Amino acid sequence: MPTIYIDEATGSDTTGQGTQEAPYQSLAFAVYKTEGEEAPKFQIRKSAEEAYDEPTQSSLKKAKKNADGIKKKLKKEEERAEKEAKEKGEEKERREKLLQESKKIVLVEDESLPKATKAKIAHLADLRSKRVRVFGWVHRLRDQKGIIFLVVRDGTGYLQTILSGKVAQTYEALTLTLESSVEVVGTLQEVPEGKTAPGGHELVVDYWRVVGAAPGAEDAFTNRLNEKSDPSIQADLRHLVLRGETASSVLRLRAYLLSAFRESLTSQSLIEVTPPCLVQTQVEGGATLFKLDYYGQPAFLTQSSQLYLETCLPSLGDVFCVQESFRAENSHTRRHLSEYTHLEAELAFITFEDLMAHIEEIICKTVDTLLANPTSAALIKQLNPNFTAPSRPFMRLPYVDAIKWLNEHGILHPKEDAEGNVVKDEQGNPVMVPHEVGDDIAEAAERQMTDIIGQPIFLHGFPAELKAFYMKKVPKKEGEQEGGHVFTESCDLLMPNVGEIVGGSMRIADMEELIAAYKREGIDPEPYYWFTDQRKYGTCEHGGYGLGVERFLAWLANRYTVRECSLYPRWPGRATP
Repeated sequence: MPTIYIDEATGSDTTGQGTQEAPYQSLAFAVYKTEGEEAPKFQIRKSAEEAYDEPTQSSLKKAKKNADGIKKKLKKEEERAEKEAKEKGEEKERREKLLQESKKIVLVEDESLPKATKAKIAHLADLRSKRVRVFGWVHRLRDQKGIIFLVVRDGTGYLQTILSGKVAQTYEALTLTLESSVEVVGTLQEVPEGKTAPGGHELVVDYWRVVGAAPGAEDAFTNRLNEKSDPSIQADLRHLVLRGETASSVLRLRAYLLSAFRESLTSQSLIEVTPPCLVQTQVEGGATLFKLDYYGQPAFLTQSSQLYLETCLPSLGDVFCVQESFRAENSHTRRHLSEYTHLEAELAFITFEDLMAHIEEIICKTVDTLLANPTSAALIKQLNPNFTAPSRPFMRLPYVDAIKWLNEHGILHPKEDAEGNVVKDEQGNPVMVPHEVGDDIAEAAERQMTDIIGQPIFLHGFPAELKAFYMKKVPKKEGEQEGGHVFTESCDLLMPNVGEIVGGSMRIADMEELIAAYKREGIDPEPYYWFTDQRKYGTCEHGGYGLGVERFLAWLANRYTVRECSLYPRWPGRATP
């Protein structure tokens, strides 16, 4: 006589075997499983702390009744599974027959119809009620009772198309997949009242064809990539991510942004120039340079085009560039890239106040231009529904006052030892201390301050030891320096949710002062002869700034990271695809 074990606490009716090592969970299931077998001996317990014992007669009677219920339920499930399998088989057979029949249908464009006008989706509004020809990719696909609804995308917009009758019965129609490229021809009609579609119209198709089919099954687009895909997978498949509505909208807005910046700058009489990316001098410090061999000589990818822009002032006047800059910082923050688009400008015969006023003017004028354009305004509304243009004037906050503000609001920073290493407590957590004048305000503290204040801030007057060698010092009488520090006519423009988007300063105009700055930083002045000559042949007070386009776009479009604002972002360890 076999012994069947039931443990109501740790047993399982799914994986249990009825043994002492793998008991069932319920007596009813044990009775069901042993029906028709030699009368078994049941041993049951409520928990692992109790010993096994025979069930009572009443519990056994109840279990037999419940076992009948289990049997009926499982039989019902089996019958339903058989029915579904049969229906599935019939549906598969019907589908196969339909596909075979569909191969006999060959579409030919009707030459008796009016000639179709080939057009981009963005230019269809004036062609309503006419026959048009559009090429694009299948963005969305829905089959509803033999009528196929496609949303086609061509990069300029989205078009809803309707395939019905013969054009929806071809083999290509029945096997069409997302991201296939297609040609669709038909009559463009305004959507019926109460209905919506991109552009307010839809295409009733009379002829179409697949230009390039996309795979289905395991290699289907949605199987390779979706909204829940791991960030590393999304980075590897950036070329496919770009096909999504959000990613493409960000890049489209980026294009309008660059155009608006150029319009704003040229309206202020700045001329665009194109400096080199391959350089043999540093601007922002040697530790962040990408070094390479240039015909047997050392060279670098540029960190900034500022020095070259300065050389243009005497001949072209105020200038700007939109150029890639490269920083070999091992930074993995959401606002750092190893390669970013750097909008830089240099202006002659100005004061520090003129510089900040100019930056403010360019920022506000650019935003106003974007909001005045219906297309770019719609993109901003789509990506950042709560966006409002910044109010003027921007807040001016001296560095020394910012240190006081941070301490008053309990915003601390990690303590560092003499070697610059973060000091940690016994639990391994950073030791946090108040800020002091001379500290480089960390990104987290800076962003926290900006978010609390909630408006654009010109943080200005940084200590000279924190800034680049070329920045002009604030004239101060002996003894007036805060804690013995010398300050610079420099500024960072901080924006809520992003932090610094612009860094600027007045430049050293005096040649002797510049030579002293080279010496102080341990820089050999010889390779900089062409830059030094600007102070030799007619110097002047001048200043400039650099704006991170991806950071500005992240602020404008409310993106969490600047990586979303670059076509193919580069950060430490990532240089593909």
